Amino acid sequence: MSSAPSFYGAITIFILVYAMIILEKFNRTVIAMTGGLVMILVGFLSQEVAIKDDIDFNTLGLLIGMMILVSITRRSGIFEAVAIWAVQVTKGYPISLLALLSIITAVASSLLDNVTTVLLIVPVTLTLTERLNINPMPFLITEILTSNIGGTATLIGDPPNIMIGSATHLTFTDFIVHLAPIAFLILLVTVLLLLLFYRKQLQVEEEHRLQVLTLSPKEQIKDWLLLKQSLFVLALTLVGFLLHGTLHLESATIAMTGAMLLMLVSQEEPEDILLHVEWPTVFFFTGLFILVGGLKSTGVIKALAQWALAFTGGQIELTAYLIIWLSAIASAFIDNIPFVATMIPMLQEMSAISGTHMEPVWWSLALGACLGGNGTLIGASANVIVAGIAEKNGYPISFRHFLFVAFPFMILSIIMAHIYVYLRYF
Repeated sequence: MSSAPSFYGAITIFILVYAMIILEKFNRTVIAMTGGLVMILVGFLSQEVAIKDDIDFNTLGLLIGMMILVSITRRSGIFEAVAIWAVQVTKGYPISLLALLSIITAVASSLLDNVTTVLLIVPVTLTLTERLNINPMPFLITEILTSNIGGTATLIGDPPNIMIGSATHLTFTDFIVHLAPIAFLILLVTVLLLLLFYRKQLQVEEEHRLQVLTLSPKEQIKDWLLLKQSLFVLALTLVGFLLHGTLHLESATIAMTGAMLLMLVSQEEPEDILLHVEWPTVFFFTGLFILVGGLKSTGVIKALAQWALAFTGGQIELTAYLIIWLSAIASAFIDNIPFVATMIPMLQEMSAISGTHMEPVWWSLALGACLGGNGTLIGASANVIVAGIAEKNGYPISFRHFLFVAFPFMILSIIMAHIYVYLRYF
């Protein structure tokens, strides 16, 4: 049992760090790392525990591996070619373009995972909006939201789903049958509302539209050999992701293997490639993991989970409703991975004691944790990745602006998910 000073001290540090991130007076990577280090310095957790239990090296390895793959692949010119193809399919009209990219992002996020998807789609988006001379912000925010919604639909789309599937032995098909229908409906409503919300910003000068339509996708390819090498290794990597359970390999191992294989066959200069890795994003996650580790070590997250289960009195329907809202709000402000990791044993224990069928509660946890990540700019891995790439390219996404746009959409998605759980299971 943790002491009261450490319990409330960890909460205080956590709130201060998030307040400074929201105020945006200092770089968020520096703030997150400082907050994590303070947790260690004051003794709320040890460096050994942070490294062993709290820093998710699988997530960091996945990020670094995919960043290397994308960095090398970009040199072939494929992103520019895909951008021109997308413009031509939509005739260069931004509203149609936003709708197309939203669907591509959501589908890719469900089949791969949302982190890999945004690493691939955001460079295309920035190239595209630059060509059309339009503001990329509506596209970037929409892609964040749709990547998390798409990732909700399958077992491999978002880390919380992988964790829940592993703990409950629910299959890939189970996730599609139970979560894909509501994820599709939420996607449809979200995209339509975003198109309405951004319609005034989705305007392009006729001169720029016609100019881009004259371009040929093939002419954008700078290195055909590198393109073939990159696509081959990317295909192998994606197959690895789909088969990671069968292969008994973590996603980080697959991503890093793909990255090293492409570096070997392409013979690109390692120093140059590593300079293009989004290191501020990697260190931001590291700080965040340690920060949340402090909450775990002092018993804050466990206390929250225990309160939630005690509040419901063991009633499955009430538990499902509470879990969907609690996990959504918590996942918006706390990384959903440690939260779900704490909730899983709690729910398993409740199931063992009561002997009741808990499947609706597991679906509520998946929906709340995955969709809740859309609540803030640091609510999910995909959000942070897009923010990092956007800032590096001169388009910083404000925490407050994202909160203003995304949080209402997150609440709407949870209301829809709540109704879905009620109609389908109760």
